Amino acid sequence: MNTVPIAFAFDNNLILPACVCISSLMMNAREDTFYDIFILHSAKEKLDKGQLDLLPHYYSNCRIQYREVDDTFDHAFEIRGITTPAYYRLLIPELIPEYDKVIYSDVDIIFQMDLAELYQMDLGEYLLAATKDLGINLSKEGCEYIASISGLVQGQYLQSGFVVMNSALMRKNLIIDLFKTLAQYKYRYQDQDILNIACRGRVLYLPPCYNMTDLSFVHFIRNREMVMRIYSDSEIKEALQYGNIHYNGHKPWKKYCVNFDIWWEYYRKSPFFDEKFYFDFFYGKLNELDQLSLWKRIKVLVRYFIHRQKT
Repeated sequence: MNTVPIAFAFDNNLILPACVCISSLMMNAREDTFYDIFILHSAKEKLDKGQLDLLPHYYSNCRIQYREVDDTFDHAFEIRGITTPAYYRLLIPELIPEYDKVIYSDVDIIFQMDLAELYQMDLGEYLLAATKDLGINLSKEGCEYIASISGLVQGQYLQSGFVVMNSALMRKNLIIDLFKTLAQYKYRYQDQDILNIACRGRVLYLPPCYNMTDLSFVHFIRNREMVMRIYSDSEIKEALQYGNIHYNGHKPWKKYCVNFDIWWEYYRKSPFFDEKFYFDFFYGKLNELDQLSLWKRIKVLVRYFIHRQKT
């Protein structure tokens, strides 16, 4: 049996997305993969564990553990609706000392693969493994931002929503102390900037299939030649067909977005499916579509069919 420790950090506002995310992880787990799942949450909040505790009953090859986080980041900078739990991943080496290596994932992700092979990868002297953030590395605004922050490197900016942390090496190198120091500054991309600065030059970059953000799909479709400077054509095709989908922009349980239908399909197949929630969402969206002008309806259809053909 291959044991894979994986951590998530969230509050009561994201219980349902977390359950769907973890369900997708378990639906794609191999028979010989066991997920040791850690939920990081504030010690000041009484986390609603009801649905989370049901996960091992539905999926036998996992267990759920909880780790409380102290007030270390209570006054850390918050922006764009991203709150304190975003910083909790920085404490994983301390919070989960029983493992020398731990995967961290945001809960707005749908998994479409088993992670055992990834976890078994030797990180050597790398502090972590992660995918590159195409939105920041390739956009004009992103390039300007990287240039404005000391410690960030153009073309090497990582995306922090899915990372493999070399916890043993981080503990040895006292990296967590550096994380805490950097968290005193008001970085626009918070924990993501901190990881990029603290781990500069010691990041193993993963294929894009492990973390396909909203902007990854946009760049793969619109700027494919530019993306091919970073990834091969086979990596791009694999990511588009089988990659883990990261809804780091609009959330599919709230509104239409890139690949929203895949989230809803996993939700429908999960043990947490609720017919009323499902019906209310799509019925409400029908009313929204009815109110669109003819020109906007044509644009929606054109975008859908043209983008589908290009992929």
